[in-house]
Amino acid sequence: MEAAIRMAKLIPAAERIIKARQLIQHARDLPIPEVGRGDFSYIAQVKDLLRQARDLIKFIPQSPSASEELKEEVKDIYQEIGQANQEILHG
Repeated sequence: MEAAIRMAKLIPAAERIIKARQLIQHARDLPIPEVGRGDFSYIAQVKDLLRQARDLIKFIPQSPSASEELKEEVKDIYQEIGQANQEILHG
């Protein structure tokens, strides 16, 4: 029974930032469908990847151990997410 119950693995902030950037890049690398950027499935995939990136970093600034540099990096990632959303979907 105990093997079935597992605690969520804590991911260090630096690793979360790396994973968030990878998700943003993955959203940028998605091939544009033949019907164009208005394809609902494509839009959903892009938005989901960007949401996952946002979710990975959203609590880092509230962490008592987060340095100012880390908080600035999180702000930069939020800007990257917004920019990626604009470029990918409204390009």
